[in-house]
Amino acid sequence: MLNRLKNYLQNLSVGGVALAFSGGVDSCLLLALLSELNKKNPFPLVALTMQTALQDKTEISEAKKIAQLLDVNHEILTFNPFDLEAVRYNHLDRCYYCKKAIFEKFFDYAKVHELKYVLDGTNADDLTIYRPGRKALSELGVRSPLAELGISKADIRKMSSELGLSTASKPAVPCLATRFEYNTFLDEVSLKRVAEGEKLIRALLPQSCNFRLRVHGNIARLEIPVSLFSEAMALRQELVNSLKNLGFNYVTLDMEGFRSGSFDIENDR
Repeated sequence: MLNRLKNYLQNLSVGGVALAFSGGVDSCLLLALLSELNKKNPFPLVALTMQTALQDKTEISEAKKIAQLLDVNHEILTFNPFDLEAVRYNHLDRCYYCKKAIFEKFFDYAKVHELKYVLDGTNADDLTIYRPGRKALSELGVRSPLAELGISKADIRKMSSELGLSTASKPAVPCLATRFEYNTFLDEVSLKRVAEGEKLIRALLPQSCNFRLRVHGNIARLEIPVSLFSEAMALRQELVNSLKNLGFNYVTLDMEGFRSGSFDIENDR
């Protein structure tokens, strides 16, 4: 599987590559392999990261460090997602409009620098869940090597571990807008509050665990793995105090546990 992926990337490298790079496990694997290929047979290569209010700033810093470590040219672009009504009001198709705007900027960069391909880290698992942004990627002609080769998240983590990548066990860190109910107003203040809340929670829970801080007005709904419920209850007062200090009036533990895209699940019912 790893060799198939390398061969795929090698074929694309001839025209020059711009990789949408978040610093997450998927795009990090692609960047590591592209870096390896580039050292053997140099080709135009750049990692592009879009900095917006929809990501915690620490994610941008980590992406920068990884790109430096892999010795790949890294460009950080900026974009104000609140210019888009679909983002401001967290519409169901928010991701489509946001992805399209971001990748149009990536394609503009690629065109100016004569890079033939724009790649992203969409994987095979992403094709089975609610991802309206995929439509925008398809319309623009983004290449998604992991999805096209049927490579799952588990496969990606396994290959990343074999390559010794630090992101092999990194939890997914999706856009902060996913912490809010659809059709609710979003602004930078509310997004920062969620980012700060999750940072405080991360410091108390195991670093590799998946969790989400979902927001319902001034209610903080904490989704963590069921296996960590006992640990969370032992830390109950610290969690409550930390989140109330950020302005939440109520702090709840979701008895269903962590579910990726739980607002999408609720919307489908």
